[in-house]
Amino acid sequence: MSKLHLITRRDLAPGARAAQLCHALRAFVEQHPSVDRSWYEESNTLVLLEVADEAALLRLAWEATMTGVPWSLFREPDLNDAVTAVALGPTGRSLVRRLPLALAA
Repeated sequence: MSKLHLITRRDLAPGARAAQLCHALRAFVEQHPSVDRSWYEESNTLVLLEVADEAALLRLAWEATMTGVPWSLFREPDLNDAVTAVALGPTGRSLVRRLPLALAA
């Protein structure tokens, strides 16, 4: 099953994490409309995950670039344009398989 992976920062408050995940999804839809359409028609399944901080998100985006996975990141204007979330296309599963679920605790 095709899944879209949304990843945010664990160092943000829970409400902020939820909002940032939504922002990342919106950025992905805008930047990768054909991938989004295919994913939406095939499964429409989201996986919400977390990493420790901004540096970890940037590493994840770099890994996606190196492996050809479509990705989008979101920079939060209210946090000095810090990177707060990344969305990875369905082919990015191998990059996130060990990450914990977002907002689990």
